Amino acid sequence: MGESFTIQLSSKLIDQIANGETKVKKRVKKPKPKIPVEPPLTEKNVKPAPTTTQTSSPMGGWPLPPVFISPPPPPPPISPTISELEAIRSVVQESEKTVEKLEKQEDKMIQELNQRAKDLRDKEFKLPYQNPTICTAERAACLSCYQEHAKDPLKCAQAVRNFADCVRQTRIQVSSVKK
Repeated sequence: MGESFTIQLSSKLIDQIANGETKVKKRVKKPKPKIPVEPPLTEKNVKPAPTTTQTSSPMGGWPLPPVFISPPPPPPPISPTISELEAIRSVVQESEKTVEKLEKQEDKMIQELNQRAKDLRDKEFKLPYQNPTICTAERAACLSCYQEHAKDPLKCAQAVRNFADCVRQTRIQVSSVKK
């Protein structure tokens, strides 16, 4: 437990980290060397840990100092900024306006559909125009005269003239209304 470890980083890796390159190369698994288990340390057999270890680079030259890399700080908690909130509010307001417009269009379409349905129903089930019965009194008088004078119909000439005059008058009135 009291063992100290050092991590050696190549100059290429340091350059990549310094330049911000994020390419990750395929890692090759290296076998771990077996470390003999040492007996628990006591005050008598405690060896001071080496303060610095110097190793030379694989190409030769100057020794590389050990590099200690601290873990990156945790990302700050995600909190929307005021501008983001305003953008979201404007989108929500625009969506609400769109919904209102669509609801108004829907109401108009429903009213139009109901009106068309009513018009079709009225046209389909509407009775054709029926002429009102005209000159009913004169007609009844003419018919009763013919029944009374079945053997002498010439006696009903005045009743027939009255009926014909009434029909003629009604036709003149109707034709003047249509024009």
